[in-house]
Amino acid sequence: IALGHGQCCLDLEGALIARDRVGIQDFVLLDAHNSETAFLDNLKKRFTEDLIYTYIGTLLISVNPYKELDIYTKKQMDLYMGVNFFELPPHIYALADNVYHTMLSEANNHFILISGESGAGKTEASKKILQYYAVSCPSSTLLDTVRDRMLMSNPVLEAFGNAKTMKNDNSSRFGKYMDIQFDCQGDAVGGHILSYLLEKSRVVHQNHGERNFHIFYQLVEGGEEDLLRHLGLEKDTKHYSYLVQGECSNVSSINDKNDWKTVKNALSVIDFDASDIEHLFGIIASVLHMGNVHFDGDTKGYAILNSNAALRWVSKVSDSCLSGLQVLSPFTVDHAIYARDALAKAIYGRAFTWLVNRINESLENKVRGQQEKIFEQFCINYCNEKLQQLFIQLTLKSEQEEYEAEGIGWEPVQFFNNKIICDLVEEKHRGIISVLDEECMRPGDATDLTFLEKLEEKMGNHPHFVTHKLADKKTRKSLERGDFRLLHYAGEVTYCVVGFIDKNNDLLYKNIKDVMRLSKNPIIQECFPATEGDSRRRPETVATQFKNSLLRLMEILTVKEAWYVRCLKSNDNKQSGKFDEVLVRHQVKYLGLMEHLRVRRAGFAYRRRYEVFLQRYKALCPATWPHWRGVPAEGVEKLVQHLGYQPDEYKMGRTKIFIRYARTLFATEDAFEICKHELATKIQAKYKGYRAKGEFRKQKEAGKFIKGYTTRCEAKSTDNSEYLAFVRQSYLNRLKDNLPKTVLDKTTWLTPPPVMTETSEILRQLNTRMMVRKYVRGITPQKKAQLQQKVVTSAIFKGKKDSYPSSIAVPFVDTRINEQDINTRVLQTIHHERIKYSVPVVKYDRNGFKPRPRQLILSQAAVYLVEEAKIKQRVDYVSLKGASVSNLGDSVMILHVALNDPKQKGDLVLQCDHLFEALTKLAMIANKQNNIKVVQGSIKFEIQACKEGGVDFSTGQEPMIYKGKNGHLMVVAPRVKSR
Repeated sequence: IALGHGQCCLDLEGALIARDRVGIQDFVLLDAHNSETAFLDNLKKRFTEDLIYTYIGTLLISVNPYKELDIYTKKQMDLYMGVNFFELPPHIYALADNVYHTMLSEANNHFILISGESGAGKTEASKKILQYYAVSCPSSTLLDTVRDRMLMSNPVLEAFGNAKTMKNDNSSRFGKYMDIQFDCQGDAVGGHILSYLLEKSRVVHQNHGERNFHIFYQLVEGGEEDLLRHLGLEKDTKHYSYLVQGECSNVSSINDKNDWKTVKNALSVIDFDASDIEHLFGIIASVLHMGNVHFDGDTKGYAILNSNAALRWVSKVSDSCLSGLQVLSPFTVDHAIYARDALAKAIYGRAFTWLVNRINESLENKVRGQQEKIFEQFCINYCNEKLQQLFIQLTLKSEQEEYEAEGIGWEPVQFFNNKIICDLVEEKHRGIISVLDEECMRPGDATDLTFLEKLEEKMGNHPHFVTHKLADKKTRKSLERGDFRLLHYAGEVTYCVVGFIDKNNDLLYKNIKDVMRLSKNPIIQECFPATEGDSRRRPETVATQFKNSLLRLMEILTVKEAWYVRCLKSNDNKQSGKFDEVLVRHQVKYLGLMEHLRVRRAGFAYRRRYEVFLQRYKALCPATWPHWRGVPAEGVEKLVQHLGYQPDEYKMGRTKIFIRYARTLFATEDAFEICKHELATKIQAKYKGYRAKGEFRKQKEAGKFIKGYTTRCEAKSTDNSEYLAFVRQSYLNRLKDNLPKTVLDKTTWLTPPPVMTETSEILRQLNTRMMVRKYVRGITPQKKAQLQQKVVTSAIFKGKKDSYPSSIAVPFVDTRINEQDINTRVLQTIHHERIKYSVPVVKYDRNGFKPRPRQLILSQAAVYLVEEAKIKQRVDYVSLKGASVSNLGDSVMILHVALNDPKQKGDLVLQCDHLFEALTKLAMIANKQNNIKVVQGSIKFEIQACKEGGVDFSTGQEPMIYKGKNGHLMVVAPRVKSR
């Protein structure tokens, strides 16, 4: 972990004086750090003052206040942006900001693990973190889209994955891991969500006082009349078997109609199209209708449908062929109900997985006094064990790394290693999950009780496992015959095995899968692929799937830097201001907070960089006050010796002082508070004297200033020297803030006063040279080459050819024809000369001026005129006399060739769309800058030895090239308005 708890800053230490009233902001500074009672007392003090956040080093504890607090405003976000973690009071924004900036500075991956009981505020904590990043990260249209979709994924996932439970009206019934992906500039560019262990059983059964997933109630209560009519639904949740089992469809804290609007809007922001939304809600409606499919028994005891109405709606809204649900025959009524519920759970579970994947695409994450601990709870507690194991490992690792970096000896920490419990659950062939899977797979009648018997057989001697059969007389009284008890790191938990086999299997009959694959609904087609089930291997059980998901999550987390938010419920009644010590004590224990504090306090309660410690407390020692001129570490040593620190109370690291006891720091802080008051009195007295002297000096200076102004035009003297110095200083200050920004800016240089005229001119020249130097140094090799070519072009054509000004802004390229577009035979012929540049041209015959498309190739040695696979003419640079162009806006050029042989071909008349580029390249390659001429009127060229032709140039409305009556080539260039 990059930032340790030794980086406390002024506001944290300043708050130490209020510790008796509001508690301590960081538990690391708790003197009685081994006392659970002191820990709870500190939490309660802070909770009473509406201070719901407290640190243990960089771990953040959050206590749910069950009321709105004014601490999440934009102003609060701005306050925490870019601030040192401990510089302000504890807040979830401080953690979010520090994770973000540490990620950027260290260029590695981080994760925030939010944990706690249902109703402790985990979902709200994750929302606050996402909202903070939405405001604090850089903004652009693309980034805003990514952030909007991340934020909008929350209400969608809550609708489909959250439900009201006894403890929490918005309880997440699935595990979620969300990745937010940033680029190296810190811009949010994407995200990804991993979900695991959706509580599918809730689709078909809810305990009293609980509801199904929110989306069912939102659709029925908030859906538009046309939509409900299309889906065959009525605006009354009492009509649906899957929604009435908990007998609490309407909850005062939940507004299903408003939430429906939020979800519809969120789906559009996440980029679901109308077709996706229609099919998705069709699936939700089909699950509701499926719950209303009822069965009677015939004379043989087989299941028969007592009504086809609900089944017809299932078939219609899901585009399935389930009107043939006679595939369930010859099932008993119980088997038919099991198959119906299994199908409903499978459809909803797979639709949820499809939804998460679709979101990921858009981003590229009181009835009885004692609740019965069931299969889902077993999986959740197993997850907590694994996370606790990782938590302690990473915490120990970060502490050891800081001690090693500072050269401080590491003192071994005693802590409970819960590997024995993790192995009890997950060990291959011997763990509870393996035994459960074996029972689910073995032939014969496997039941929950045979599973329990197998556990007793394999784990009878395990110190953390007990059942009614294995327990002693006293313990047996608290266990039912179908229970087993695990001693988790947080304490004992009793599980009832009823439903373990059934929920772990979670299988669908093959013929029902076959029917589902006939659906025309694209989401159902995706959820039930044709390839599924072709393998002879048995599908993984729920527990094994969960175990594998958890192991993958551990792999992800172990390669990232860890940060933690531990959420606590203040009470079970969701009552603001109530702090239930028994409940909070239980959570503190099972979240391992005391264990974490012991690790943090293993050696030293507090550590601080020498410079910052000295800056705060230097007033306590005459040798360090008011300024220490030496090495900070030596100043700190002087300071603590003066304060009377004992050798066992502190250690000097490489960059920090380590203080063992919190009471030592508190005594230092209390001494500082007293010292501040004494210093304030001395400073006040000094300041009053300073003010009096200052007023007198001001009046004296004002008189001198006026005299200097009146004599400013005279020669320098004692009367005006200070005024002239002021004028110079004032001009230089104004000039500093108004310097030209570019070399081409010739107008913004400030007009100097007469006394600064000469100096101003020297400074202007220096500034120009500096800007030129800075500009030149910033030029890349590619840009430099481009500018060098443009300089040559300017020397040849500037002020001479009409079309030159329009060519300035057009960048030159390395070549206009790629080598793969040049014929292989041509390449083989000239490859030894290295091709430097190629461009398409139109060549005009010397006799008749017929236009012919050609390739003009410049090698290191010669010019080539090429027609497909044939070289029509080669002119080496020695024989090239030069080139001529007109002064108008045309693109015709004539290459003049020395005719040493009567049979040799004459000059080349070419038209080239990239004339300036081609001639510049030719001039530089062949060293012919001085041989390119810009001519007015006509240009003569040699057809062959002793025979001349001509090209006449003029301007007109339209550009034209044709053979004139005089036998010359006539080139009409477009008129250029200005040169």
